[in-house]
Formats: sequence, C-alpha cells, structure tokens
Amino acid sequence: MTSDLLAPITGTVGAVRGRAGSLLGAALVALAGCASGAADGADSEATTAPTTSVPADSVTTAAATPTPTTVSTDAAADSIEESCTVTVVSGDFLAKISARLDGITVDELQAENRMTDDHIIHPGDELDVCIDNDVDDVTGASRLAPPPAAVRRQQEKLNDLFAPYVIADLAVDGDSGPLTRQLLCAARMGLGLPVSATNMQPGGDDEATLFDATSLSVPAGAAVWSSRWVLVDKTCQVIFTGEGNNGIDNVFPTSTGEPGFETRDSQGVAAFRFDPALDTGGWHDSSRFPVEADNPLNGNMYKPIYFNNGQAIHGANYVPPDPRSKGCARMFPWHQDLLISWLGLSDVTAPTWNESRIGATVTVQGDYRPAD
Repeated sequence: MTSDLLAPITGTVGAVRGRAGSLLGAALVALAGCASGAADGADSEATTAPTTSVPADSVTTAAATPTPTTVSTDAAADSIEESCTVTVVSGDFLAKISARLDGITVDELQAENRMTDDHIIHPGDELDVCIDNDVDDVTGASRLAPPPAAVRRQQEKLNDLFAPYVIADLAVDGDSGPLTRQLLCAARMGLGLPVSATNMQPGGDDEATLFDATSLSVPAGAAVWSSRWVLVDKTCQVIFTGEGNNGIDNVFPTSTGEPGFETRDSQGVAAFRFDPALDTGGWHDSSRFPVEADNPLNGNMYKPIYFNNGQAIHGANYVPPDPRSKGCARMFPWHQDLLISWLGLSDVTAPTWNESRIGATVTVQGDYRPAD
C-alpha cells in the first residue's frame, strides 16, 4: 500500500513580467531537457524546447468566437455581473479581466483557479471569480475534503476498480490526499465523467457513477485507431495504454513537465526512437548534461521512448503525482519495463529509430491544476 501524502499561443496568466525576463526564460528553456531520477537530479537529454510565455500585459488571446455559458468578459463591458464564473473571450488576459472585477487581483484569480504563472488561457475558458469560498465554481465541486468515512469508501472502490492495473493501491485511511485525487481523476477519465483532480463529494452523481461501475472504459482522446496507443494525461498525471478499441491494457502513474517545461500536447504521434541503454544498466546519459557515470542518482532517463520531436516517456526513481519533469513523462523503472515488454521491445539491444518496430502511438492531453 502506498500512503497518501498549452494550439497557438494565447494569453498567459502570470503576473506582469518584463520583456528581459521573458527572454531569459526562453534561453533557459532552450537549454533544458527532461529531468528524472531524484527530485533534484540533473537534466537529461535535451528535447525541442517548449514554447515560452510572454508578459501578461502584452499578450492577447487568439481570435475565436466562444459560446459563453455564464457572463462574458467582453472588452466593451465596463463591469461584470454578479456571478461566480466568467468566460474568457478573444483579447482577454488576466490583468484585463481583473481590472473589470471589483477588488479581485490577478494573484487572487491565479490562486482561485489553481493556475501557475505559465498557464495559458483560451477563448471559451471559464474562470472562477468567487475567491476563497471553498468551491470550484466552474464545476460546482466543493474544495473541502469529504468526511473520512466517505473517503474510505471511495478509496476502497477505487482500489477495486483499478485492481487489474499496476497503479498502486491506495491506503484506505480516509485522507483525500494527492494520490487519492490522482486516482479519482483517472476514474473520471475511465467513466466518462468531467475530468478533474478534485475531491469527489459524497452523495453526488459522480460518486453514484463511481460506485455503480464495475470496469473502466477507454478514455476520450486515446488513439484507438492505432494497434497500440499510449495516452498521457496531464490533468490526472496518469498514463493509460491499450490496443485499438479493445479496452485498457494498463494504467500507470506519471509526472509530466513542470511549469516552464510543460510536456507538449500531441495527438496520435508515432514514437520514433527507443534506447535500451544496456551498457549502463538502462540509464541513458544526456548529450547536453553529461555526467561521469550513468546511474539513477545522476538524473538519467531509464530506457527512454521518444516521441513528438524529442520528448520521452522514461523511467525515473522519483514520480510524484504532480509535474516535476523537464518536458517528458516519467514512470517508475519497473513500470517502464512493463511498457517496453508490452510493446515487444524487451529483446532490443541497441538504440532503434524504427517507428514500425516500436509500434506506439502517443497522445498527450490535459492541463494540470494543483488541487491544494
């Protein structure tokens, strides 16, 4: 048992930053690769740099015609009606929205919506503007943890539902912590519910769906037209795998790219390189951040599978339920071995660039927002 412990650039939600700071950020991104191993391990093999953000006071959203579901933040409006949500429209950025809200700062909007400085908003996004009311007003979900007895029932059901897969059982301790919310999020994916890593309130429709379920279905976004697909979800910090539309093969925990080094979205791209790194026990050294010895303590990647212009799914000894990588998707080494075996790559003894031999189609989706 384990215990609980960004489509073209649109508007960033970070506080106002100077142009020099943005250029420095771009330089740092250009030098970074995927970090693995220990929490503070060295960066590993560099990949194509993620897109950098620009100052919040100078960026607008891409042109679009959204369908507002609550109240619009149209530039012509001098004020916003009494509501707990607003809908982002073309030309919006947080400072502009904040200026039309009475007494609500950019920092408060970021905190209420669980946004990092590098988060990107798009036309049509809804924002929660009722600050510190312990409710996610976009979804209507309470941010308060359910009573321990209710959480224990949910944990037991989650353990039963995910029993066929390698993602670890939850400690049935009544604590709706990060690992419980990670599995709740993955369950929502497999049950066709709105996907979020929030608590699940007892007695609601979502909980009823959870308790009625006897199995999980292939989540939305999976490349079911492929013989073997890998779905990396940044919202839940999990990886689903499967074969065509024949159900789910496995579910793994993952840790995707941290703010500033986000794992880029992709839809059904072929994995193009696999490196078993057998000469160094599977631990692949970085070409840009070389170390004297290849081992997990140096932050090397374990048997990486590359996709989408150089990002990788790779093993690492540190896989928390939140984004900590430098653009890649981490898995525990023994989970990486399972993925490699499922792909029929266990007998590969040297790096291969043969897409057909690797046979994996990778999709990356979602948007991580911290729940705490």
